[in-house]
Amino acid sequence: MEKKKIISINIFISFGMLLSVLLLCTIGYFLQKDKDFMIFLQGIILYGSFLFWFFLYSIVLQKELGLFAKRIGDMMDRIQKDKEVSEILWKEDSIFDHIGHRMTKLYHIMQQNREEIKKEKKELLKLITDISHQTKTPMANLKLIEETMQEHKLTQKQQEECLHTIGVQLNKLDFLIESMIKASRLETGVMELQIRNSNLLETLAGAVGQVYRKAENKEIEIMVECSEELYIFHDRKWTEEVFFNILDNAVKYTRESGKIKISVLEQELYARIDIADNGIGIEEKNQGAIFQRFYREEEVHDIEGIGIGLYLARKIVTMQGGYILLNSKKGEGTCFSIYLPIGKNI
Repeated sequence: MEKKKIISINIFISFGMLLSVLLLCTIGYFLQKDKDFMIFLQGIILYGSFLFWFFLYSIVLQKELGLFAKRIGDMMDRIQKDKEVSEILWKEDSIFDHIGHRMTKLYHIMQQNREEIKKEKKELLKLITDISHQTKTPMANLKLIEETMQEHKLTQKQQEECLHTIGVQLNKLDFLIESMIKASRLETGVMELQIRNSNLLETLAGAVGQVYRKAENKEIEIMVECSEELYIFHDRKWTEEVFFNILDNAVKYTRESGKIKISVLEQELYARIDIADNGIGIEEKNQGAIFQRFYREEEVHDIEGIGIGLYLARKIVTMQGGYILLNSKKGEGTCFSIYLPIGKNI
């Protein structure tokens, strides 16, 4: 019921009751001689007018309540049929329509939650599919080797080759499972970042130390330019994981005797960490997809990897309020720029 309508009805009823009082006064004026009869008649008229106006107001209120109940029923029917609930049902400015607006808002919140649940289920299904696909090859290889060793007499050298292949496949499975555990912890929110004001150079040093031997075997030089006094708020363990994943890729896709340079620039709100190599680079058409889970370019399938490192890196950086930019040119190299907020609550 609109406020204007309520005011109009109240004025109308008030005016009607005023007329009733005037009628009583008029009757009293003409019946002054018989006071007892006058009081009795005035009482009857007053009581009757009250009943009349109360009955009239009840009819109007009942009508509005009926319309409100009908609109609520229509909304419930639409919800049951999973149809959109429109705000058009609630046009007026009344207590009933305020309730209706709140119910509509609650419905939209429920719809949003349902969509999020659907999205999470879809992501979970995709994750299971990805795991199944990734584990299929190493499991098939292990099964083939096991059948070969049981069905054939192998020389000492052949046995050693089989054992080496088994080790490689087991390492791949171990790395895959470990990566999937990290990804699931990040995606489900089980993992909580421990953000503290820590020395950035020490975090970088931890990541470099993990790839140093691989780089040394390929005679790749790693240079680091970072102030020893630079402290920023970050989760040291998971941020080291970010740097390691990017550096590991840089070592993999940089030719022998190549160079990898890490440079840090302190800006007003962010610390910018550039990790640049002079490796094979990434084609422009593929640059938008490299952060997807399990994505790998066709031309690098012969190089060890499962395509989850960059996915994890972007996820971890985003959770800390930062972001990653990519600049790459095919055949000339790649530069990942990681932006991490200097302050804790940016």
